[in-house]
Amino acid sequence: MLGALHFAGDTQTATSAVVRLGDVAIVVVASLVAYWLRHGTFDLPESYLVALILGAALTAQYFHLARFYELDNLLRLTTQLGHLLASWLAVIVTLLAIAFVTKTSQQYSRAFILLWVPLTFLGFLTLRIVVAIALTRLRDRGELTCNVVLFGAGEYGQRLARHLRDSREANLRIVGIFDRRHTRVPEEIAGVPVLGGVEELMAFVRDNRVDEIIIALPWRAGGNLLELAQTLKSVPVDVKWRPETLAFEMPVRQLSMVADVPMITVFERPIHGWNRIAKAIEDRVGAVLILVAFSPLWALIVLAVRLDSPGPALFRQKRYGFNNNEITVLKFRTMRAAPDDENVPQAQRDDPRVTRVGRFLRRSSLDEMPQIFNVLRGEMSLVGPRPHAVVHNIKYQALIDQYLSRHRVKPGITGWGQVNGLRGETTTAEHMRRRVEHDLYYIDNWSLLFDLRILALTLLVGFVSKNAY
Repeated sequence: MLGALHFAGDTQTATSAVVRLGDVAIVVVASLVAYWLRHGTFDLPESYLVALILGAALTAQYFHLARFYELDNLLRLTTQLGHLLASWLAVIVTLLAIAFVTKTSQQYSRAFILLWVPLTFLGFLTLRIVVAIALTRLRDRGELTCNVVLFGAGEYGQRLARHLRDSREANLRIVGIFDRRHTRVPEEIAGVPVLGGVEELMAFVRDNRVDEIIIALPWRAGGNLLELAQTLKSVPVDVKWRPETLAFEMPVRQLSMVADVPMITVFERPIHGWNRIAKAIEDRVGAVLILVAFSPLWALIVLAVRLDSPGPALFRQKRYGFNNNEITVLKFRTMRAAPDDENVPQAQRDDPRVTRVGRFLRRSSLDEMPQIFNVLRGEMSLVGPRPHAVVHNIKYQALIDQYLSRHRVKPGITGWGQVNGLRGETTTAEHMRRRVEHDLYYIDNWSLLFDLRILALTLLVGFVSKNAY
């Protein structure tokens, strides 16, 4: 299955973050070691602490400008060694210049400086050797490879497939070719199999690691091209079109180059790069804090559920999550125990299946809290579109355009629709359409501040709803 952090771009972002933080940590640790070797203590004076902070900041900035945190440069350690030394010396020269201008150079021990400079550089070098070895192993296993799917097996698609195959992009691999006329095209192109049409493409993306879909259709494809773009909008991967002309009626995110061929990005994975890492940290840290803070309450709920009616305290239900894959969602049981049934109808007002404790849990949304474990397992987020039961997904994806686009991000325990009163029973397609509109607005406008706002609103108004039966 498509993994949350299996994309080459996310690997680069995570590696860059680790090396940046590592460089700052090396500056700090080397300073402490150098001062201890010179003075026999780790108790740095205030003037040394100021120089330490300034040195760490300059290092991060200078190394960023030198592009040391890019994946290609981290892999080419030998060619970057001279640049690394030059940039570190530039940091030292800048610090000495600042000390000279501020007339504070006499406050620092020369022996300390002579120890700190080589120790820090040795730390930078060691870190990069370790990272280069790790990245090389990942590359050899194919985990840094950008897996590309082509859609279009006509003359234009065949030309593009051969160009990508013969390009110098060692980390680019075509894993499949698809075409709307798959019964009238070759079985393979440029050594890559033609695997089917649109339906087969959607199944392939769900079951395999795909980083980019490139549409290799000419503009004269017209309506078929627009229809294909709307279909691909629901998949959580980058979709690019290599057009013959730039004059078209389609959203354009950016222009980029793939193997020296200009591409137009039609859709981008939402919440990617640094944002993906930030949201993952938010989910894991928040879930742990909630789990610790509310564990006594959960123990009382488990006891109340078991005493109120026979059966287990937890209820498990299959729902659709990220990339429209099935997940098992956990909830406190709010209905009388019954055999598993995926076609179970939604709870309605005065539903006789709902227990006394269950009615309180549903109205307060406390029945959703065990989904914290889904968050810790990486299947859900604290904030995101609410996952729907399998039968409801099947029903509404046929009635509402872009319904499946909700699955471009992980589902959440709470969401923008829920804090705007759109939770509980959905009696009409229009009600569900409004919920989907809120979900898509959240995906297109995501930020950490937006998530914090939704969490705050959940605490204030999101736990109570007249539609929660």
